[in-house]
Amino acid sequence: MQLLLSKAFLFLHTTRTFSSFSTMAISTSTSISLSSKPHLKGVVFDMDGTLTVPVIDFQAMYKAVLGHDEYLAVKSKNPSGIDILHHIENWSPDKQRRAYEIIADFEKQGQDRLQIMPGAAELCSFLDSQNIRRGLITRNVKDAVDLFHIRFGVKFSPALSREFRPYKPDPAPLLHICSTWGVQSNEVIMIGDSLKDDVACGKRAGAFTCLLDETGRYDAPEYANVEHQPDYKASSLVEVQSLLERHFELTS
Repeated sequence: MQLLLSKAFLFLHTTRTFSSFSTMAISTSTSISLSSKPHLKGVVFDMDGTLTVPVIDFQAMYKAVLGHDEYLAVKSKNPSGIDILHHIENWSPDKQRRAYEIIADFEKQGQDRLQIMPGAAELCSFLDSQNIRRGLITRNVKDAVDLFHIRFGVKFSPALSREFRPYKPDPAPLLHICSTWGVQSNEVIMIGDSLKDDVACGKRAGAFTCLLDETGRYDAPEYANVEHQPDYKASSLVEVQSLLERHFELTS
């Protein structure tokens, strides 16, 4: 009888110990699963105001294209910013041609003063060291992209300019880059300084997004309820590197 009781006690003790160990293992596994970081295989950058120092006075350009009164009317209806390229698409050919001439003139002035953004070269070197792909999407022209590549010796591939249609904020250019790389959009992050173009493009494509906001202008109340909000915000490209290391599993 004593032997039977001892065996019963041993069985119950072993069962409880195994049960406790199993619960602990499940809990640990769940914890590991919950704390795992998403894999990042590629970074896609905007150019003007992101990889390069902002030199184009977009407000002055919009006023020159639209006229003062229409500029104010359009701005009031677009809290995240004016999409001038889409706005002029349905204009008459003569009026549209004149608008493109004004835009091209502002862009040419920007090319003459082109400067690489502080931290851009270092961030690209870091991505190269991690075997992370680098792409570029801009609404500027191909000549500006070529000049950037030549002047600063930092190249992006694919590098899609305004000649690729449809352009941002349509997700098509970002999805094209993902397809070229052979990766899923949720393995990519879009980094840019525009809510209406860069963040919207990234979110519509299903990618992660990071808004580069050097001055904190997007903290203003009018941007609180725009349709597409970024997953992350950074005040510099130096901060972007830390952000990527902290939030992602970097992999090729």
